[in-house]
Amino acid sequence: MTGIGAAGAPAHHILVVDDDARLRRLLQRYLSEHGYHVTAAADAQEAKAALRNFDFDLMVLDVMMPGQDGISLVAELRTGLDLPILLLTALGEIENRVNGLAAGADDYLAKPFDPRELLLRIATILRRVAPSAASDQPFRFGPFSLEAGGQELWRGDERIHLTDAERSLLLILAAQPGLAISRRELGQRSRISGSDRAIDTQIARLRRKLEPDPRRPRYLLTKRGEGYVLWPGS
Repeated sequence: MTGIGAAGAPAHHILVVDDDARLRRLLQRYLSEHGYHVTAAADAQEAKAALRNFDFDLMVLDVMMPGQDGISLVAELRTGLDLPILLLTALGEIENRVNGLAAGADDYLAKPFDPRELLLRIATILRRVAPSAASDQPFRFGPFSLEAGGQELWRGDERIHLTDAERSLLLILAAQPGLAISRRELGQRSRISGSDRAIDTQIARLRRKLEPDPRRPRYLLTKRGEGYVLWPGS
């Protein structure tokens, strides 16, 4: 059953998945107090059972769990489910963050975290996946249309799912079509932290979604010694 949020609107339904019972209860209570409808699961199996029975707007998912871990669960879900996923990772686990984003997570938050930051991250993701009401003309390249504000990417009538990291990079590149932007600048201007490898990982993911042949890209090009460029060709 979906609750009622601000102004009588239906509350967003969030699935919290964490094997730490204490943290799970705290998150369920905290998010409920801030207007969300929350379902909790202790592991990947419980999460998949909940996903079969309910429609969710977002998943908050711990990486380190007994049995199937969070990263492999993200990769499994991404084969057939378009659900925003916020990963919870241990402080300093850069490799898990990179692997989580590569698997298809939308964002990550390192433990321990301020619950206010969790609220901000959730609200940001939900805004980005909400239908856009902007009336400005979309940015077009090849068969793709990127709506004003970057809320949605379409190939004809097909909506292309973008994670927060992918969307952030695409918006930066689309703001300067035809111009190369370095990995360093992309890292500074996006929400992606880590080494150049983290940027390369997200570019590779974008190419798999945009390019007929990712090994011979037409739109998301590499300019040697300068960085990446979005080419608005046909």
